[in-house]
Amino acid sequence: MIDTLSLPEARALAVAGQRLGGPRPGPEALPDVLRALRFLQLDPISVVAPSHELVLRSRVAGDVRAAFAAVMARREMFEYWTHAAAIVLTEDYPLHRVDMDAYPRWPVVREWIADNHVLRDHILTRLGEGVPTATSGFEDLAVRPWESTGWTKGRNVERMLTFLWRQGRVMVAGRVKKNRLWALPEACLPAGAIVAPMEAGDAAETAIELALKALGVARAADLKSHFLGDLYLTGEVLDALLAQGRAVEVRVEGGDERWFTPADPAVAEGGRTVFLSPFDGLIADRKRAERLWGFAFKNEMYVPKDKREYGYYVLPLLRGNDLAGRAALRADRKKGELTVEGLFFEKGEPGPGLREEVEAELAELAVFAGVG
Repeated sequence: MIDTLSLPEARALAVAGQRLGGPRPGPEALPDVLRALRFLQLDPISVVAPSHELVLRSRVAGDVRAAFAAVMARREMFEYWTHAAAIVLTEDYPLHRVDMDAYPRWPVVREWIADNHVLRDHILTRLGEGVPTATSGFEDLAVRPWESTGWTKGRNVERMLTFLWRQGRVMVAGRVKKNRLWALPEACLPAGAIVAPMEAGDAAETAIELALKALGVARAADLKSHFLGDLYLTGEVLDALLAQGRAVEVRVEGGDERWFTPADPAVAEGGRTVFLSPFDGLIADRKRAERLWGFAFKNEMYVPKDKREYGYYVLPLLRGNDLAGRAALRADRKKGELTVEGLFFEKGEPGPGLREEVEAELAELAVFAGVG
């Protein structure tokens, strides 16, 4: 018999899977949190703070930036691609190798790389000298420019570096401000790192199980759009996880869709009141967030100002296991203050204690953003 979860039960599993339940632990818990999430999505916009820092701050108390810097210094994570540009675990390198080895899948990219082999070899030879180099440090030796109707048109060096990065032939060694420094993998991976790809079947089951644990409760479509699901998800993989007792099929109140939970889902007592990054894993899948919470959310950064419903940079508000509201925030570093351009609660006027909790959270967030 397939069990049916109530919406509160499903929400609790989702929150716990993302390590957002209960009091925030100290920085010593960061490695465990990162292993639960598996990746941190990168985004260039930092109206309040960089997205990945907001993700960490909502889960870990104390000086999480210093703790994360130590993780990066130990080369326990590196920049790569999941369903978007991200920072991923070095221990997952064998999983990411599947994407690296298969890239590029499109003939137009393969042909462009081959036609511009002189530029490719120039980059690899230059990085072989052992000095991390910014994109601007390479000559544009392309004989056929990259054609595009977007911003990448003619950006030949940047395109070649991106393609080599996706192939795993170059890596991001660090950044100067927002500019990436490139190097060869041997200069970026820690000694002893496992670089051989996993066997295909094991890789598929591992990747989907990790995604399911991070989500707490998910449909097949949710798994496909999370972590490495687009590379690995097939019906056979889910059937194998069910047969092996590594996943459980359930229903969620309000529909007859097939949902899945881990065999050993994360659980947490109590909750917290915290603002989330717009790219947080809890709400990154907008359809899933609306199904579980009735929370319709979209980024309005590229929506004309007069057509925005809430604001430019909107952070969802988590309270316990509920998405209780959202706020349009901006760190005004000239004035030294966190500007609240709009504060919206899902159920109208907030109930007892919520406004005080939000005020305390805003004060703490301002300090984190360097304006409090």
